[in-house]
Parts: sequence; structure tokens; C-alpha cells
Amino acid sequence: MALIALPAVLTLAEASATLTGLLDAIAAADAAPVLDATVLRTLDSSAIAVLLQCRRAALAQGKALTIVGSPPKLEQLAHLYGVEELVGAQPAPATAGA
Repeated sequence: MALIALPAVLTLAEASATLTGLLDAIAAADAAPVLDATVLRTLDSSAIAVLLQCRRAALAQGKALTIVGSPPKLEQLAHLYGVEELVGAQPAPATAGA
């Protein structure tokens, strides 16, 4: 599992730079990438677009993409846009020593 942390803020202003970094991390992942949304607190619909692009990129590379620790607002936006399966309710990953 390749754990990739999402930023605390993912709005239109951060979308392009965040997407570039995430796509690089997904491409570098040897195993199925897991996006950790635990710290994601400020977001808008751009976050959904970024995550959909990440999913497309992972699938194009033959990798399954999972998102864990989705905040309620991300789940609400995913539901609004009909892409609930993108952010399926997954628990946040356990941290070392927790």
C-alpha cells in the first residue's frame, strides 16, 4: 500500500498544484495508492475534480485507488455529484504508535 496524504486545503486555488503532486505520487507508487484525506478540512468542488483525475490516472496505470479518512464535506460533495464510490466510507489509516 502506498499512502499519499491529501493537503488540509483543496480548493480551486490549490487544485492544479495539488493534482500535479498527487499524479506524480500515484505514478511513483509500486502498489495500489491510498489517498489519506484525514487532514483535509477546507475544500470545494475542485477537490472532487482532482480526485476523479487521480482515479482516472491510477486506473490507466492498472492501479486501484482508495481514499480513506474522508471528511463529511467531501462525502457530501461526492454524493451531490453522484460519485459516492470515489470516497466510499473507509476508516482513516492507523498511525504508528496509535
